[in-house]
Amino acid sequence: MSLPYFLAPDPASGRLGGAEGRHAVTVKRVQPGERVVLTDGRGTAATVEVTSVSGKDELRGEVLAVDRVAPPRPRVTVVQAIPKGERAELAVDLAVQGGADAIVPWISHRTVARWPATKQDKQVEKWRSAAQAAAKQSRRAWVPEVSSPVTTNQLAGVLGGKQVLVLHESAATALREVVFGPEVALVVGPEGGIGAEELELIGGTAVKLGPEVLRTATAALAALSAIGVLTARW
Repeated sequence: MSLPYFLAPDPASGRLGGAEGRHAVTVKRVQPGERVVLTDGRGTAATVEVTSVSGKDELRGEVLAVDRVAPPRPRVTVVQAIPKGERAELAVDLAVQGGADAIVPWISHRTVARWPATKQDKQVEKWRSAAQAAAKQSRRAWVPEVSSPVTTNQLAGVLGGKQVLVLHESAATALREVVFGPEVALVVGPEGGIGAEELELIGGTAVKLGPEVLRTATAALAALSAIGVLTARW
């Protein structure tokens, strides 16, 4: 069984405290003699044998190995139309499990869920927390970046320099036919789909996964899995 992962600002120190320390010591009940992996979420992962725990939130251990995990290539940024309710965090969780390197919340023309300016920071923080939790569960040394939300008119700043692939049920190009570049932006529309006018504004290549139409919360996972098989990511 793989070792549990915890986020630490300095993995090579063998020390864990704060909220992550509390999660390890109080929730997971990690004990001396057990091994864990401490990661900074930026590719550094230290395998640590726990030597002591103190209080409710402090853990120390002997560092057995420090690995530098290379980021996957191609790098995939998921532009996710904001789903309604709990499906939003589900979409983030599944995209991270699938290997997303960055996630951009997108307010598309047909997006029903809207984040008021007064609650925007709180919603983004929820997505970031979901991304961190999913990365640890998936044993990832890289925690995906979650940016502030953008509208369709603001997407150009996000998509610049990337190979843009838009998941679309009416696309003529199958994802398996794509020759992938080093930087990919995977655009996932809302439940109502992406209209022709908006598709033109986004640009890029419309692609489809198969004959089935997936929910917005699961589409990124399916596409990332396909990209994993079609490239050197997996």
